[in-house]
Amino acid sequence: MKILRTGDALTVTRNLEDNIDSEREAVQRILASVKKEGDAALLEWTKTFDHVTLSSLQVSEQEIKEAYEAIDQKTITLIKEAAQNIETYHKNQVRASWFMTNEEGTLLGQKVTPLAAAGVYVPGGTAAYPSSVLMGVIPAKVAGVSRIVLTSPPMRNGKLTPAVIVAANECGVHEMYKVGGAQAIGALAYGTQSIAAVDKIVGPGNLYVALAKKEVFGTVGIDALAGPSEIAILADETANAAYVAADLLSQAEHDVRAAAVLVTTSETLAQEVKQHVALQLEQLPRRAIAAQALDTYGLIYVASSIEEGINIINELAPEHLEIMTRDPYQELASIKHAGAIFLGRYSSEPVGDYFAGSNHVLPTSGSARFSSGLSVDDFVKKSSVIAYSQQALKHHGEKIAAFARLEGLEAHARAVELRLEEQ
Repeated sequence: MKILRTGDALTVTRNLEDNIDSEREAVQRILASVKKEGDAALLEWTKTFDHVTLSSLQVSEQEIKEAYEAIDQKTITLIKEAAQNIETYHKNQVRASWFMTNEEGTLLGQKVTPLAAAGVYVPGGTAAYPSSVLMGVIPAKVAGVSRIVLTSPPMRNGKLTPAVIVAANECGVHEMYKVGGAQAIGALAYGTQSIAAVDKIVGPGNLYVALAKKEVFGTVGIDALAGPSEIAILADETANAAYVAADLLSQAEHDVRAAAVLVTTSETLAQEVKQHVALQLEQLPRRAIAAQALDTYGLIYVASSIEEGINIINELAPEHLEIMTRDPYQELASIKHAGAIFLGRYSSEPVGDYFAGSNHVLPTSGSARFSSGLSVDDFVKKSSVIAYSQQALKHHGEKIAAFARLEGLEAHARAVELRLEEQ
């Protein structure tokens, strides 16, 4: 990892739009075929990309039964406990409809309505991500979404990974489909013979999934355009170098484009972390991926003060931020931009990934400046409610008509004045 110091230029940039014209064109072709051909296109693309020939897209009751048989009871209990923690956390995000009135009889308010249908995309194929199932499905369930659809790429045996099936079944998902990539996003957006369209698509995926979500936005809602994972750690001389190194590596192993940044006020810690990273890296099964990520997007910045360090963190607006200082709660107040914030030496980022209860679908690539992690709010709509009494319209009608004419909209003005004439 590179070590920079106060005065050095700090740059960690990864743009989804860089040199991806061919990928975007491929995604557009895939989406067009799904829109036109439906299931036939899904089956053909699954054969092409996943090397699987399917006779049915939907996960059967028999496959659900086999998934439970393939997993030990300890793992099932773990999934259930994590799901309970996530549900408890997200229940605190529920918003209620509200209304207010005044002495003129005017009623104003906001009606909160859950989406009718949501699609949850879960990466798969060679890996299992039951945590992505829980993070996508549970806030939708808590919000009151009546139809939740899960799609995920099949393994070479033509089935979803058992852990994904079990996690989805434990969350009450009744529609699971063995399709991934851009073609799955197209199915959820446009609908096919087997998969009815949804109102919003959420969940992480590869570049093709992200580009497909961007293409279908407007036809359906999406959560975000997620980029590669990233972590920033703010630390002083009290931090444990081995812990810091381990947490940097926990994100670097995700992807060759993952970013891992340490901002510290301690030159000693910087050197120790660099040594620990090198030692721990050699023990990782995914060391080639982590090494490439650290070489390109990993760095250590030695700041002159905590204040400078906080300014750097706010400029980075990281997906994950760990604060390992003498008093992390004091620094918390100054953090303006971060997807999720982990306080203290025992709050390692994987705690939030899997078990604490907070959502791990988070803004990346600096988008924490203006967006938030996935939540119950992503699965509801808020409708304004307006009820004016005759007395209220008589009192304010002329002002409303005047405002309409200020904008040159005569019909707007007359729609109000017609009612005033009746009075």
